[in-house]
Amino acid sequence: MNNSREIDHLEKIVLELNAINEVAPFLRAQGLQRPVVIADQNTYTAAGQEVMESLQEQGLQTKLCLLDPNETGDVVADEQAVVQLLLEVETGITDGLIAVGSGTIHDIVRFVSYKTGVPFISVPTAPSVDGFTSAGAPLIIRGVKKTVVAVPPMAIFADLRVLMQAPQPLVAAGFGDMLGKYTSLFDWKISHLTGGEPYSEQAALITEQALNSCVQHAAEIGERTEEGVRILMTALIESGIAMLLFGQSHPASGAEHHLSHYWEMEYLRRGNRALLHGAKVGVACAEISRLYHAAVEEGLFPGQQPEALRKYGDQIREWIADVPTAAQIQELLVLTGGPSTREELGIDEDLFAESLREAHLVRYNRHTLLRALNEA
Repeated sequence: MNNSREIDHLEKIVLELNAINEVAPFLRAQGLQRPVVIADQNTYTAAGQEVMESLQEQGLQTKLCLLDPNETGDVVADEQAVVQLLLEVETGITDGLIAVGSGTIHDIVRFVSYKTGVPFISVPTAPSVDGFTSAGAPLIIRGVKKTVVAVPPMAIFADLRVLMQAPQPLVAAGFGDMLGKYTSLFDWKISHLTGGEPYSEQAALITEQALNSCVQHAAEIGERTEEGVRILMTALIESGIAMLLFGQSHPASGAEHHLSHYWEMEYLRRGNRALLHGAKVGVACAEISRLYHAAVEEGLFPGQQPEALRKYGDQIREWIADVPTAAQIQELLVLTGGPSTREELGIDEDLFAESLREAHLVRYNRHTLLRALNEA
């Protein structure tokens, strides 16, 4: 990926050392003078303070919104966080929002940007998720995760200097989010074949190439070298662009994401500390791969054989051959220093069994193989 490119509402992507220095000139060129910088305590330390100082040196009238954590110490994309930011946006005065952080902060900001009409700019602090360019915001509303309409950023300024200093668990989470594309791409083809859902060869190819580049450089990513982090962040951005081009999350979200969302909602209900999104997705990808290979290759499915397998068995067997086994996915997760099993992640047997039975209901409009297995 070139360091700078244009697409739809996304006008500029900068992925290089010291990219933060380009934020203020971009804002001035856009005529934006009164931005609000949104961060939490950790991301303010990682990059937010530097962004604030850079903007103030350029004469911009900058305000800080430091998002408050919930009772368990996590900043969550829920009603409280959304309202906290909305209260900082002054109608007719605030003309820009700058999201300094990773997935959660971006989800809060992109939704508020959509609701207020104030454009936002992305300053990632970790290569941990593929949602930086997303036009949808997964929010927790009354304890239930819902993806709502939002907007992509005007620009992304991804500073490699900042990204390389991100904690290893966040880097591993980004890699886990990318590994999830193995099962999401499989499920997308299944949903198109069996449910008539829309499909795009272009978006699928972009996602597949981004995934392959990460797998080929897993060792460098695990070592957090400049090249490894550049490759991972490029892949995450390109995965997001594939979703933006397609207009929905199909290229990057299948049953592995539905399991992850289910676990997240249950952890919130229990009052547990949140798990990293990409860490959940990576482990869930391995478990979904295990289930799918068993169902398709060995016929070990619950109850009656799904109609999808009876009707399209040969085609599905051909596709599943391209999905690595659970063991292979877990080996890759270990290589980058992330959790590779449910036990390491902390998902107990009861929650796992429950999620396999019910996670397809999280996005019931998706015709994943998990849904087909459960409905059989």
